[in-house]
Amino acid sequence: MFRELVRKKQELSREECIAILKKEKRGVLSVLGDDGYPYGVPINQYYCEADGKIYFHGGMTGHKIDAMKRCDKASFCIYDGGEHLDGNWWLTFRSVVVFGRIEFVEDQQTMYRLAEELSHKFTDDDAYISHELEKSGPRTLMFALVPENITGKMVNER
Repeated sequence: MFRELVRKKQELSREECIAILKKEKRGVLSVLGDDGYPYGVPINQYYCEADGKIYFHGGMTGHKIDAMKRCDKASFCIYDGGEHLDGNWWLTFRSVVVFGRIEFVEDQQTMYRLAEELSHKFTDDDAYISHELEKSGPRTLMFALVPENITGKMVNER
């Protein structure tokens, strides 16, 4: 059902893909938007090792939410900052693409726990996180991408 990577020599292992998902803070979530147009939105994320899902948060309404409610299929692309290997001018980076299905987190306690985990990717300031969750939590929607396929590769820009 999912295509295999054409450039097998550049393929990353599943472990490398998971490491990127855990470390990197942002990527692009793509859904099927209005009138069949793809809709990609930059978004921060949290990869949960316990269940293997990628969690996101956002407002309760909008283009992205409407699209996900219409069609639960989505893809998520993320990549690292890259590096200049062996003093080369070109950047070598690793990217990961995840295909899967969206599910919404219904339980409020679970949503707060996941939002806190996501927040810790950005700050260790627990007082700030608590304040933000208290202020914005009731208006926050948490959802997950349940991976069906994860691929990654190393790319150089030359």
